[in-house]
Amino acid sequence: MSQLINSQVLLNSRPKGIPQAENFTIATSPVVAPQDGEVLIRNRYLSVEPAMRGWICDAGNYSEPVGINTVMRSLAVGEIVESKDPAYKVGQHVLGMFGWQDYATMPASAIDRVIDTSKLPMSTALGILGINGLAAYFALLEVGLPKAGDTVLVSTAAGSVGSCVAQIAKIKGCKTIGITSSPEKVELCINEFGYDKAVNYNSPSFAEDLASACTDGVDVYFDNTSGRISDAALTLLNQRARVVICGTASISQWDPIPHGPRVERHMLVKRARMEGFVIFDYADRYHEGVSQLSEWILEGRLHYREEIKHGIEEAPDSIAALYRGDNLGKRLIKLAD
Repeated sequence: MSQLINSQVLLNSRPKGIPQAENFTIATSPVVAPQDGEVLIRNRYLSVEPAMRGWICDAGNYSEPVGINTVMRSLAVGEIVESKDPAYKVGQHVLGMFGWQDYATMPASAIDRVIDTSKLPMSTALGILGINGLAAYFALLEVGLPKAGDTVLVSTAAGSVGSCVAQIAKIKGCKTIGITSSPEKVELCINEFGYDKAVNYNSPSFAEDLASACTDGVDVYFDNTSGRISDAALTLLNQRARVVICGTASISQWDPIPHGPRVERHMLVKRARMEGFVIFDYADRYHEGVSQLSEWILEGRLHYREEIKHGIEEAPDSIAALYRGDNLGKRLIKLAD
């Protein structure tokens, strides 16, 4: 294996706020041959997640930060090209935290699951059937507890999580309202993802537009942003509303924690509930979510978008691009065959 060269994206510095391209370096090194109990994986698609920002910051988070001058942590799907573990065979497609790199020599235990590509593309394992779709599924159904007839409000409504949330809510008989960043994405929410209404948070009349869209109030607020968007949404909660905190994309710096309007009176007067959600808490149930989401996709009830960039050179700027709102759909990086 010494003749194979691995391109890797390394974290070279801690970002202050949103990670930028200059926080990463692309380096090359020889591929390491697998030892007993290990596999060598040729990555095909690399995932880009808003949560990666938290994986590399110094502020407290739910996982240990990626080390300086180490490969950027990332979910990826790839093909086993050499196996020293009897449970896995050459040619199998697998998913795991393989990192931003062409090749990954990993313990077989690092494999999350084998990917069945017979019905749906391999790339879906990183989006609609990955932590994005699974976050939508478990956060909405287990924390949001939607009931038929509820109004479900979703921020970052056109994103890979938000768009899935809305469609699951519609399957459950709910009315859906989206908050997004542009007129183009408002149209996408309504025409492609089936929202009943959508509003643009960059409009000067955003608060009024949102109140007009939510004439029946909000029973479930699926929050991917925090900040001023959520300040407006919380004023519209109905009694016994549920607020799911899945992301805080609008907060550019986490240390110190920013201050804003206090939510306690909203929670008290409306007898509402607010709960944070981290997808890794549901790791032992991923198979359940993948099975149900796959069924809905194949039935034509659940739609998804992917935005695929080509080449590992696209990786360093890709997190910043998410926060700029450049993407339409789940952002993936496809590596050369």
